[in-house]
Amino acid sequence: MGGLRDQKPAMAMFALQFTYAVVALSTRAALLQGMSPRVFTVYRQAIATLVIAPIAYFSRGKSSCSMGLKSFSLIFLTSLIGVTINQNIYFEGLYLASSSMASAMGNLVPAITFVMASIVGLETINFKSIRSIAKIIGTLFCVSGAICMAILRGPKLLNSEIMPPQKSLFASGNNETWLLGCLFLFASACCWSLWLILQVPISASYPDHLSLSAWMCFLATLQSVILTLFIEPDPEAWNFNSFLEIGCCFFSGIIGSGVSFIVQAWCVSKRGPVFSAMFNPLCTVIVTILAALLLDEEIYTGSLIGAVGVILGLYIVLWGKARDNNVEEDKNEKLQIEDSEKTRYSNDLGEPLLSDKTRNVNEIDVVHC
Repeated sequence: MGGLRDQKPAMAMFALQFTYAVVALSTRAALLQGMSPRVFTVYRQAIATLVIAPIAYFSRGKSSCSMGLKSFSLIFLTSLIGVTINQNIYFEGLYLASSSMASAMGNLVPAITFVMASIVGLETINFKSIRSIAKIIGTLFCVSGAICMAILRGPKLLNSEIMPPQKSLFASGNNETWLLGCLFLFASACCWSLWLILQVPISASYPDHLSLSAWMCFLATLQSVILTLFIEPDPEAWNFNSFLEIGCCFFSGIIGSGVSFIVQAWCVSKRGPVFSAMFNPLCTVIVTILAALLLDEEIYTGSLIGAVGVILGLYIVLWGKARDNNVEEDKNEKLQIEDSEKTRYSNDLGEPLLSDKTRNVNEIDVVHC
């Protein structure tokens, strides 16, 4: 039983990556049927809000966090960048490119986050350290792989060409559509990385993570509604045309956003963020295989080579980050040992060499002598 218990985080992450793959494939299928990417974002965030908000409300303790103007401003900005803009351009890129491309581009997030964190001073670069060099090399691999996936298509490996219906704002020729979709997906990865960077000040200002997620989903719903009403004034764009669209919205909202957040948080608490991030390429593999089988998506040689480069770069970055965590843990453990030694020495110096009881016994012995 102990072995099975130890494997629960890995089993949960495998199921989570499979869930993400199903969300990507079902969303792609719904968009190909004519559903607006912006309307889909609104429905997904609204459903996610209805799932997370009650959990956050009933699970909060007596000492709940108070929200000031600074906290609300940070949450609003984080929702705008990390959810509203991120998901709108992600689903636009998913529609214009492919589900396998969208999943592979998601592996750029650790490398882009490392670059952004270095710019703002959250990460230090030491060219004499093997850890920093590994993260730099991994970032270069990720970026080079993403460029290969977007530009170097090469010979076609599987399936014939599929031209989606002209529902996107930016749809044109197929080559331009593919490249524009890749740019949208890359911009989405940058927004997600910036969202991760913003978690540092926002967690210090409002440390209730479950309530924070509920607020971000709610604000993102309002922001997405305003954006959609401005871009798509046609009321018919809000209608569901099939059960696939309805099921996709509920599945991505409840499972893809609500349940996945809880599972992800549990896995991070058990094994740490690096362990969770190591499973990201698994979603790319699942999506690529299922997309070729179920959606007849094209697979090109350049895309395959680029995906391998992105995944290889991701693991190099994660290795460097894991080494950083190990060094930090060793440093903290050494400091704890030194503090305990200092405490023990101070206690030894504070105590008399002979206790009162021992001194009394010695005095009795002297009297008897």
